Amino acid sequence: MSYIPMTEYETSNDEVRKEYDDQISKHGRITNMKRTLLRCVPAFKAYMEWYTLYDLLVPVIGERAISLYSYAISNGNDCLVCSTFFRKILIDSGDDPDNPEISETEELLMNLGASICSDPHNIPDEIYDGLKAAFSDDEIVLLLSFAGIMYATNLFNTIAKVPLDEVLYKYRKKEDK
Repeated sequence: MSYIPMTEYETSNDEVRKEYDDQISKHGRITNMKRTLLRCVPAFKAYMEWYTLYDLLVPVIGERAISLYSYAISNGNDCLVCSTFFRKILIDSGDDPDNPEISETEELLMNLGASICSDPHNIPDEIYDGLKAAFSDDEIVLLLSFAGIMYATNLFNTIAKVPLDEVLYKYRKKEDK
C-alpha cells in the first residue's frame, strides 16, 4: 500500500502536467515513483538528474554496465521497485540478472554497488584500487555520484512505499511475489 497517493494527470496543475507529458514523450509512460515525486516538482526534478548522470556514464561504461551497477545497488538496498526495474532491463536484453556473464569492469561495478549498500564506511581497498586502475578521477566522481542518486531513489521508493508498477510484476524475483 502506498504511503503517499500518486498524482493524477486529470487533477494536476499545468506544471505537473507538463512533467507528465515530458515523461510520456521520453519513456512512453510515467512510473509510480515519478507520479509520487510529482507532489513536489523540485523534488521530482532533483531525482530526474539521475538521467543526466546516466547520459554522462553511457560513453564511460555502457548501458549494460549501468544496468548491472544500478541493479547491484537496488538489490543491495532491497528496493523492490528499482531492483525489479533493472531486472526487467536485463532480462529483456537477454541477460540473467541473478547469474550474469560479466566483464572485469562490470564485476568491479557490481561489487562497488553491493559494498555501498552493505557498508559504505568500509568499501574494500581492492575495489578502490580497481576503480583507480580503470577510471579517471572525474569518472570515479561520476560513478560515485550516480550511485548516490541511485541509492537515494531506492530510499525514496522504500520509505514512501511506492507500489511496484504493474508492468514489472512478471520480472519480480520469486521471493518477492
